Amino acid sequence: MSLKFSFSSLPVIRASKEAALSHDTAIKYGVTQLPFAPNKTKFNPNLQKELSKCGISHTELRLKEIVDKQSQVHTLSLGHSWRKPEFHPTFLEESYERCQDICAEYAKTFYLGTLLMTEERQKAIWAIYVWCRRTDELVDGPNAIHMSAAVLDRWEERLHDIFNGRPYDMLDAALTDTVYKFPIDIKPFLDMIEGMRMDTIKSRYQNFQELYLYCYYVAGTVGLMSVPVMGVAPGSPSVHNIYDAALCLGIGNQLTNILRDVGEDTLRGRVYLPQDELAQYGLCDEDLFSRKVSDRYREFMKVQIERARFYFKQAEEGASHLDKASRWPVWSSMLLYRKILDAIEDNDYNNLTKRAYVGRTKKILMLPLAYTRTLAMPNLALPLKVVKI
Repeated sequence: MSLKFSFSSLPVIRASKEAALSHDTAIKYGVTQLPFAPNKTKFNPNLQKELSKCGISHTELRLKEIVDKQSQVHTLSLGHSWRKPEFHPTFLEESYERCQDICAEYAKTFYLGTLLMTEERQKAIWAIYVWCRRTDELVDGPNAIHMSAAVLDRWEERLHDIFNGRPYDMLDAALTDTVYKFPIDIKPFLDMIEGMRMDTIKSRYQNFQELYLYCYYVAGTVGLMSVPVMGVAPGSPSVHNIYDAALCLGIGNQLTNILRDVGEDTLRGRVYLPQDELAQYGLCDEDLFSRKVSDRYREFMKVQIERARFYFKQAEEGASHLDKASRWPVWSSMLLYRKILDAIEDNDYNNLTKRAYVGRTKKILMLPLAYTRTLAMPNLALPLKVVKI
């Protein structure tokens, strides 16, 4: 299934061949080996309740720890015991140029949004994007057939080397320079790698809390990586609330990807929709694999879309409190993903045999609207209200 950047655009992540599970790993992720959900329950539309929007406690995710570290004035206080990386200026410039080229090729809409940012912030966001893309390609690239736990372990070692001033290659060097210049903590990067591990061993999610954790790992983390680079508008309220909003955008983006890719994911034997919620609507995996859109499936999709929009609404509360020059890519991402939800509705909720698609023309026409949203001044006299999920 696909994922996207929260404050930017992340490439596609597809499920790789499932690895053999250790007992401890299976317990950790609550892996279910059953290929189908339990038997259907009788569907009664009059008894349906609003789906839960509550995810995983931010205390459990150690979000405060990340925010506190990244909110400090940037010194070596983040644990960088190494000196400033000594790269030849030409080498470093070429490193960032390669990151720029990759971002421009694979995330065109987001790339255009970064052009209003300062040069230093542009480079840093491109470097983060490229690392995320390369992480993705471990499970969805040309060599994904060789995916194993050892591959991800080695990638994690390389990440520690990046944060310790010992980049492996030119693209790693751009991120090494970035994490030296900005107060970026390593934990969101480690959590994203954890999401890759999760995606290789888990193909069912019993409830929304399990799915939320996955969405945090593979998409919410990017918002946490990006906020220190994008900056916060002077005089903005609690920075913790801005991080909450960044996380909500990542969750909303990933939920949208899941809804868009239901049909494609079933072809790989994967279901990212919560099993208990399917059962609540009298549905199970067999209904998805049959690729037939029933009335009960349409009702189920309506409430799934409603939940994704809830997270985007939460994200709006923080977007206007980012540094003004950094808001355009955030609003571009938010508006684009809302258009995907609109497209699912336009397809009469058929995401089993049709892919919701936002055409190039619509994307281009959306950019001026996103830019207009960046000009709105945050009301600093009012507290920023973001529901703590």
